[in-house]
Amino acid sequence: MLAGLLFVAFPLHAAPSQDRQQFQEHYRRLFPQLRLSDYANGVYAIDPVARESWQAIEEFPPYEEAIEQGEKLFNMPFPQTGGRYADCFPEKGIGIAHRYPQWDKDKGEVVTLAQALNDCRERSREKPLDAEKGEITFLLAYMAYTSRDQAIEITIPEDDPRALAAYRQGKNFYYERHGQLNFACATCHVQNAGKRIRSEILSASLGHTANWPTYRLKWGEMGTLHRRFRECLTQIRADAPPAQSVVLRNLEYFLSYMSNGVPITGPSTRK
Repeated sequence: MLAGLLFVAFPLHAAPSQDRQQFQEHYRRLFPQLRLSDYANGVYAIDPVARESWQAIEEFPPYEEAIEQGEKLFNMPFPQTGGRYADCFPEKGIGIAHRYPQWDKDKGEVVTLAQALNDCRERSREKPLDAEKGEITFLLAYMAYTSRDQAIEITIPEDDPRALAAYRQGKNFYYERHGQLNFACATCHVQNAGKRIRSEILSASLGHTANWPTYRLKWGEMGTLHRRFRECLTQIRADAPPAQSVVLRNLEYFLSYMSNGVPITGPSTRK
């Protein structure tokens, strides 16, 4: 039964640290040959044929231009204030991507790195960027690149019931069934990780947030994690909340916390 296989979702109100321990242990049993760091490579960690093609692409990665453009945008002064993105972040925004998303106690909500960039723009009297593609992916690519090889390090402040509620909403969304096909995210990436769906091998949930933004060959361009969330939901014929909506930010919060310890490899290339 699905409920039995998706044991990592229970008990419902387990501490986040307990959830993460069970979650990662599930994959240690499923793929004993893999190290935690291997999960940063997504499906290529468990599909040797696909990995060979991917490694060839990575010799001349299609996201290099995005990193270069992102660095230029990151350091370009805002027209109205003269400030820069670096002014909005600790450490001037360098080497911090592995700590996002974060719980913002003052706002009482989860803040992703993409949202933090748009918040910075709004404080500088600039319009927010599209949350799925375009310039936001260039900025995220550059910031992720400066965090490469840093382990994901997400904190859930367990003394703040609002943070726990946000985490649990993300967790519940991941395990709930959605859409006309009646799939949960976990149906593919927990229950059936490593198995085939048509010609594709299903990746593990562990490490899913480590490699973004991504140049997807299917898209022919860079895209954000929330674009991929929405695409998955559309494929199972479910309603897809907007990118950077509360529900998708909380989903990212849950998944990123589950992947604590997996190194950042973004930006990356995927099918």
